[in-house]
Amino acid sequence: MATETENKPVVAGEEEKKVVEAAAAAATATVTEAAPADKAAAAAGGGEAAAGGDASDKKPEEKPATGENAPAGGEGDGATSSDAAAAPAKKEKEVKPTVHKVNFEKDVVYLYQFTRTPMLPSISPFCLKVETWLRLAGLKYENIDHKLKLRSKKGQLPFVEVNGEEIADSTIIMQELATRYDKDLDAALTQEQRNIAHAMISMLENHLVWVVLSWRSKNTEQMLKGYKINLQHALGSRLPNALLNFFFKFQFSRKCFQGAKKVKAQGLGVHKPEEIEEFGRKDLKVLSELLADKPFFFGDEPTTLDCVAFSVLAQIHFILDEVKYGLKEFMQENCPNLVGHVSRIKERCFPDWEDICTKLDLNAHIPKPEPETKENKEGADTEKTAEQDKNESEKELEKDNSNEKSEKKEEPEKVVEENKEKEEAAAK
Repeated sequence: MATETENKPVVAGEEEKKVVEAAAAAATATVTEAAPADKAAAAAGGGEAAAGGDASDKKPEEKPATGENAPAGGEGDGATSSDAAAAPAKKEKEVKPTVHKVNFEKDVVYLYQFTRTPMLPSISPFCLKVETWLRLAGLKYENIDHKLKLRSKKGQLPFVEVNGEEIADSTIIMQELATRYDKDLDAALTQEQRNIAHAMISMLENHLVWVVLSWRSKNTEQMLKGYKINLQHALGSRLPNALLNFFFKFQFSRKCFQGAKKVKAQGLGVHKPEEIEEFGRKDLKVLSELLADKPFFFGDEPTTLDCVAFSVLAQIHFILDEVKYGLKEFMQENCPNLVGHVSRIKERCFPDWEDICTKLDLNAHIPKPEPETKENKEGADTEKTAEQDKNESEKELEKDNSNEKSEKKEEPEKVVEENKEKEEAAAK
């Protein structure tokens, strides 16, 4: 997936440039895991030098001084050896972490993918495929919200980091994690079933996915509307969505539909839209016949093929009904068992689907801190009652004090009257 493109439109400010690049990369390559194109490809091709930025910054090595150039005092050899000893130590200090998540938790899989949409967890079938597999395998994972700023060393999304190591490419991610944690979803399959699964996955990822990309690249506005994509949220930008959408479409036009160019390079793009859609219909029909009336492709339990099929079919099925898409209509009318398959995987793997699509929460599967409990509420009521009792006590105290003052004031007057009566009696 491209992280950088040539011929960028001239816009004001770094924010606009970032938005245009990220939006174009997100939409033109959401359904592919192709290596980065243009400048990004050159950078990726540079291997570790390009990734680390060390090769281009290195200075020519200085040869040790000898003969007349040696330091005075005959200490030339000693100085050279001490410098050589110091060099490795200095180089060790410059070593940078090889992962983005430095403070990682052991055996937690950190998944880097696209942001959520209101229609489905990810508009990239490859990202959705990995997350679905992680949930089926029961591995502990956490999504990293990077706002489309990061890519793997291969220039791809998705990629994962586990125990300080990066693993890129969805297929390699699943294979590697399955081996490490003994989570092979295909363990019960026969060799014949494995062969069928391999062929179907190749058809899905190397053919049907390109049919979907062809439609997206030629119907940019429909794609944004169909998945209710909020570019402001996806890119973490403060620019208005209307402006972001304009940049998005402008970038497509500027690049002469980069997605369409990829589809053409793959081979499908030379055909008419109706011919490409017909290819997609045939793929759906093959999948439908293989599934037949089974809950999953090879029986009662989902396998890797079910993960891949769900991740691709979801891109077709979960498009807003208001947006007319021929493949969706064909699948609903002619392949109802595929619609049922999508629903079963969704219910099994994504019980938090509503939270994901409503709140756009990347980590809806991770338990959140519990809200204030009833006990806390009762405690608050008790505290309120205590406050009221305190106020009433203070009022009663003030009342008592006022009464006491009144009594003290009345007492001298009573004494004066008594003395006056005594004096009058004595006079008589």
